[in-house]
Amino acid sequence: MYEMSLAEGVRAIVEDAARSQGLTRITAVVLEIGELANVEIDALRFCFDAVMQNTVAAGARLEIASVPGRGWCMQCADTVPVARLYDPCPRCGSYQVQATGGTEMRVKEIEVGRDTGDLAEEPTTRT
Repeated sequence: MYEMSLAEGVRAIVEDAARSQGLTRITAVVLEIGELANVEIDALRFCFDAVMQNTVAAGARLEIASVPGRGWCMQCADTVPVARLYDPCPRCGSYQVQATGGTEMRVKEIEVGRDTGDLAEEPTTRT
């Protein structure tokens, strides 16, 4: 399952950030995922919840921001929107389109809070 390895990579990034900054509680993780990245979002959410158990991010909320696909059309010599990899250019119909955006996945933000035991009223900050 591809999404499990992605979730484990996110866990490593979150744990490294928590360790280097002395954080004890992560309340949310915000990811940017490209529409062309071939990530099954529901599977990633399931895997995220599973791999974050017994970590500083146990119970953390996962937010996902979608990044639209785009590519460089060699015929048009312009950047065009791309719905799926290997689709033709929506302007000229050429298949000479190189993806330039929407294939990435990155941790955009990590929301932290105090480890007070009372999550309903804990103040949070974003890093």
